[in-house]
Amino acid sequence: QLQASGGGLVQAGGSLRLSCAATGRTFSSYGMGWFRQAPGKEREFVAGISRSGAITYYSDSVKGRSTISRDNVKNTVYLQMNSLKPEDTAVYYCAADLFALVVRTRVAEYDYWGQGTQVTVSS
Repeated sequence: QLQASGGGLVQAGGSLRLSCAATGRTFSSYGMGWFRQAPGKEREFVAGISRSGAITYYSDSVKGRSTISRDNVKNTVYLQMNSLKPEDTAVYYCAADLFALVVRTRVAEYDYWGQGTQVTVSS
């Protein structure tokens, strides 16, 4: 089970840190990803991290402004987002990829999803 938190309302240029806590003993075996879905749009990949945390990958839309990280002791993955823009407004979801050997970016490749946390960036 995945529980996302940390969303909220922030002004443009501000920062947020999203967290996703996982239950279970095999968290370090999963690749993890963050996705987002804006109203009327498809869910899209934001950032992903390998099992060990050594490899990360970002969408072009957040590259340079966001950092994904994980703590395999706390069973938690984080997404630090800086210099937020109104176009970052969306529901953000964390997801687990049970079979990841690399960081994958497609929605269909992820097996478990959190409930989502709303991020709203005002201009």
